[in-house]
Amino acid sequence: MTSLNSLTPGQHGIIGTIRADEFLTKRLAALGFRIGKKVELIRRASFNGPVHVRIGTTDVILRSREAQLIQLNTPNQAQQ
Repeated sequence: MTSLNSLTPGQHGIIGTIRADEFLTKRLAALGFRIGKKVELIRRASFNGPVHVRIGTTDVILRSREAQLIQLNTPNQAQQ
């Protein structure tokens, strides 16, 4: 698995796990971040700033440290 924060713009993956505390997990779930959902990295801010991601038809800006907690299965890993 790879973290959402390690993707480059244009790459996508399927959410495998979310390794956050209960409060943040619930907050992310309310935004659509659920296991099995496809998420795409749209843009990354400079200097380890926030990341712009798309999940379904919703665009979300996440802090870099929050994106690090979301573990993805990338297309290459699904084929192995």
